[in-house]
Amino acid sequence: MTLVSNTAAMLGKELRTEFRSRELLTTTVVFILTVVVLFSFTFDPTTNESRRFGPGLLWLAFLFAASLMLQPCFLREQNNDTLSALRLSVNDPFAIFLAKLIANTVFLLLTEMLMLPVFAVLYNVHILSVIPQLVLVFFLGSLGVAIPGTAFSAISAQARMRELMLPLLLLPLLTPVLIASTEATAALLDPHPELRRDWLGFLAGFDVVFLTALWLFGEYLLEE
Repeated sequence: MTLVSNTAAMLGKELRTEFRSRELLTTTVVFILTVVVLFSFTFDPTTNESRRFGPGLLWLAFLFAASLMLQPCFLREQNNDTLSALRLSVNDPFAIFLAKLIANTVFLLLTEMLMLPVFAVLYNVHILSVIPQLVLVFFLGSLGVAIPGTAFSAISAQARMRELMLPLLLLPLLTPVLIASTEATAALLDPHPELRRDWLGFLAGFDVVFLTALWLFGEYLLEE
C-alpha cells in the first residue's frame, strides 16, 4: 500500500505540472502533426501503398516524438537536488519510476489518440470499427516505449551530453517495439482488419520483461 500511495502522490504531481504548462504535449503534437502531414503529400491517400506505409510512418513519428517527450523526464529533479529529496520521501524508490512511467504512458497515449483522427483523414483509412483494438495496441506500444525511455532518461539526465545520449540508447532498443506496433496497427487498418495476437503477445512480453528489470535495478539507476 505504501508503494501505491507514494506512486499516486507523485503521479498527481507529474500530471499537474504538465497540464499546467502543456509544454511537452504541445511540442509532441506539433511534431507528430508535421511529420504526418508532410508524408501525406508524398503518398496518394487513395492507394494501397498509402495504407501499407502509413502505420510505419505513424509509429516512427511517435517514436521520435517520444524521445523528445522523455528527454526532460528527470531534468526537473536536477534543479536544487530535488531527486534526492524525492528519494528520501518514499520508502520504495520504484515509486518514483512508476509514477513517471505512468505519466509518460498517459502523455504518449493522449498524443496518439489526438493524432489518430488526423491520420485517418489524411491517409484515407477507416478506424471507427477498430478503435478499441487500436487503443489496446497503442497502449502496449506506448508502455513499451515509456518503460526503457523512463529508465534511460534517469541515466542521461546525469550525463554531460544528455541530449545525444538518450536517443542513442533508446532508439536501437525500441526497434522491436516499433516493428511489432507497426505490424499490429497495419493489420487493424487493413480492408479486412485483424487483431494480431502474436504481435500483441510480443508487446506484452516486452513490457513485462523491461518493467521487471526496472523494478529490480531502479534504485541503482537513481544512485548512479
